[in-house]
Amino acid sequence: MMKLFIKYISIVLAIYLMSFIFNSVYIGSLGALLIMGMVLLLVNLIIKPFLMLITLPANILTLGLFSFIVNAWTIMIADSLVENISMGGFLNSLVAAFIITILNNLFQDKK
Repeated sequence: MMKLFIKYISIVLAIYLMSFIFNSVYIGSLGALLIMGMVLLLVNLIIKPFLMLITLPANILTLGLFSFIVNAWTIMIADSLVENISMGGFLNSLVAAFIITILNNLFQDKK
């Protein structure tokens, strides 16, 4: 349960930071940001395993780097499902995937 909360906080914080870095990332309201975090978390839990299975050969060939592309796809899927928020395309979604991964690794306590 704590891992999901950390992932949620990482998502929300990364999207919020992206809105300051890139002009093309638009957040209409705090509610839209929080809903985007929840939708992206659900997309990662439900759709991402199927995408990872489908792209397994590409992921093996790139030694796991293709998983960032899959993460960007999931961000774009969540972006299309949430009103009043816009990630601004694939490149911004890819950068957000990198930031989410970094923040998630920073927030997890290493035991």
